[in-house]
Amino acid sequence: MFIPGQDAVKITDRAAAQIAKLMATDGHKALKIGVKKGGCAGMEYTMEYVDELGPHDEAVEKDGAKVVIAPMAQMFLFGTEIDYETSLLESGFKFNNPNVSEACGCGESIKFDDTLFAKP
Repeated sequence: MFIPGQDAVKITDRAAAQIAKLMATDGHKALKIGVKKGGCAGMEYTMEYVDELGPHDEAVEKDGAKVVIAPMAQMFLFGTEIDYETSLLESGFKFNNPNVSEACGCGESIKFDDTLFAKP
């Protein structure tokens, strides 16, 4: 759950270093993350470069890295830790999201807890 005064997402040192490196290399201002329908579990994360922030975008900065959360994805991503992992076979961003109730076997798609959709 989002708490006023705290960042919507947390960025690890490794993720911040990788994001800053990508932004410096390609000359973009931020990395925008969101979610969309798709994949075997129902939803997928999206990532894209952005050069301008929208009026309702939520931005988080750490050590020269800026992450923007798409407005429609904010409720799904609050509390998420963004990490960057490197292994022998692959490297990439990893989302440790407390709002996810299931993930597919390949790790590419997710399903969110149904309480996010409950009406008050």
